[in-house]
Amino acid sequence: MFAFLSARRFHGLVALTAFALLAVAFYMEYQMALEPCPLCMLQRIFFFSIGIVSLASALTSSQKARQVCSWVVVVLSFFGAALAVRHLYLQSLPADELPACLPGLSYMFDVFPWQEIMQAMVMGTGECGDVVWTFLGISIPGWTLVAFVGMACINILIALRVNKKTFI
Repeated sequence: MFAFLSARRFHGLVALTAFALLAVAFYMEYQMALEPCPLCMLQRIFFFSIGIVSLASALTSSQKARQVCSWVVVVLSFFGAALAVRHLYLQSLPADELPACLPGLSYMFDVFPWQEIMQAMVMGTGECGDVVWTFLGISIPGWTLVAFVGMACINILIALRVNKKTFI
């Protein structure tokens, strides 16, 4: 009855979700003119990575490879969730406690060494503290946290039940 709930289909759904979230992010950037901060850019990289790994898992017939891909997605999801938590923390700070705003990433790539750029991206900047959009009272990093946690949970289930035909 529930044969359609296979690990391959779940990974296909996770890949589709990750790429759909990226499409929403690009829509917000280019159509709604919401400039992404450095933490947003890193979260996009993690969604893209999750999408690629999940797609590879959905296309493979090896159960062992699917299990490995599941754990890789769990680790990527945890790192993405950590960035989202950091982003939410910065949004909760008063304006006078926010880190300094830095120049745009294109300028930073031209002038700063890559170590400083990565540190600034991971730690966030003053612009990361701005809440520029909400849905149901939750900001963008709040929704990305929900997505990362959901993807981690689904992939933990896939990894632990990979030898089963279905999930139910």
